Amino acid sequence: MTEPVLALSGVRKAFGALKVTDGVDLALAPGELHALIGPNGAGKTTLVHQISGMLRPDAGSIRFRGADITSLTPEKRARAGLARTFQITSTIASLSVLENVALSVQARASHPLALFRNAARDEALNRPAWAAIEAVGLTERAHVLAGRLSPGEKRALEIAMALTLEPAAILLDEPLAGVGREEGERLIALLRSLKGRYAMLLVEHDMEAVFALADTVSVLVYGRVIASGDPATVRADPAVREAYLGEEG
Repeated sequence: MTEPVLALSGVRKAFGALKVTDGVDLALAPGELHALIGPNGAGKTTLVHQISGMLRPDAGSIRFRGADITSLTPEKRARAGLARTFQITSTIASLSVLENVALSVQARASHPLALFRNAARDEALNRPAWAAIEAVGLTERAHVLAGRLSPGEKRALEIAMALTLEPAAILLDEPLAGVGREEGERLIALLRSLKGRYAMLLVEHDMEAVFALADTVSVLVYGRVIASGDPATVRADPAVREAYLGEEG
């Protein structure tokens, strides 16, 4: 059996008496698109914060590519190949698409003085930047300021920046939030094109997208995974239908 690229075991996080994640076990296989769904307040974003290193679990462990990363900083996790996109776009509005992606490439440089170069004029940075931009379909928008992009294009730009890490896994935190139907369809097509090349953990409320894309679906309710399996099995689970999909068992 192939070792998971990402494995959570008994991950817990509480804020006072409120248990936000309560003994979460989850595994992400190489090349798998694993969707994490659940109602508002289920603990999804808190769990992603723990995986990315923004929050430290109170208990449990997080292993990535066979190594325990539970105590690593977000920066060290990113350098190890764990990339993340956010619910709220985190690009620099005053820079072009190419400049944003080139800066992301530059951030991986081992020499700190590299951060003072003009990223958009550095050919060593531009080559991988252009490759990432092409991968997400933004080639014709490369010289447009990020602040002038549509919501869907901004999401694609964030994914391009994540790809510059040469990631083994990508955490996608609600990439379809605030995006219209047409752009949503383009983002779904983009994620489908990346399937198999990268392991992806997708947090998403759009059930149509989830069931169209996911290899595996896990359902988080009140901080606990109540079901996990292929989309058809999870959709048919009476506990899931009652707790989340709004149907009787």
